[in-house]
Amino acid sequence: MTSPLVATALRILALAVAAYILIRIGKAAARRLEREMSRGTGLDVIERTKRARTLGRILQKTLSIVVTAMAGLMILRELDLDITPVLTGAGIAGLAIGFGAQTLVRDVISGFFLILEDQVRVGDVAVVNGQGGLVEQVNLRTIVLRDEAGTVHIFPNGEVKTLANMSKDFSYYVLTVGLGYDEEVDRAIEAMREAGASLIDDPDYTPHILEPLDVYGIDAFEPGQLVVKGRIKTVPQKQWVVGRELRKRIARLFVERGIEMAKPFVTLRTERD
Repeated sequence: MTSPLVATALRILALAVAAYILIRIGKAAARRLEREMSRGTGLDVIERTKRARTLGRILQKTLSIVVTAMAGLMILRELDLDITPVLTGAGIAGLAIGFGAQTLVRDVISGFFLILEDQVRVGDVAVVNGQGGLVEQVNLRTIVLRDEAGTVHIFPNGEVKTLANMSKDFSYYVLTVGLGYDEEVDRAIEAMREAGASLIDDPDYTPHILEPLDVYGIDAFEPGQLVVKGRIKTVPQKQWVVGRELRKRIARLFVERGIEMAKPFVTLRTERD
């Protein structure tokens, strides 16, 4: 016959293995969800993938915490330890957190609505409280950004006052060109549109562009220059790639056609006694 000690050890081992299997199943299910939502073509696939990645990570963390806590309590019972004080202590700790850790509760509630309303997802480029970067994590308590210099910025969700998502659904690259007052504006606008059209015809950039370049015309009169403004619609996070190439092609066409951009100048005034 199996001794009670061995039987207890086997039950504890079975609980630990079951908890590990449940956590692994949860992770596999989250990855499967992400793969299923990433199927197909079109712009909505990118958005679904971001949302699935964000929700998957949160579900994995939540499942791991819940399963680990339940397995721990069940193991304590198998060891003939009274878990009533543990549960009572957990209740008291919950009340203490509710009264004493209001900031933490505010962060969690804000994070819940942040995720529920799909305001920002892992993989988005966003500006949080004036700081821009790539969203690496969206947790119930914090948002983690990494800027272009590699610096990681962590914002408690309750402290997020302003949030600008630069890569949700679609993006625009806004372009401004300064021309001298004696330059032919119509000729410059035509060159800009031709540069945009050549970009759409390029197979390396066609998948990134949703609409042709829209040139508004003269947007402002400034000292020494006329400001011509336009924008081009792209898929999320590709506006900078498209915009840099567009600027390069516009500059090349301007040189070929003798269109001069505005040059900085300084006016000196002298007076005699």
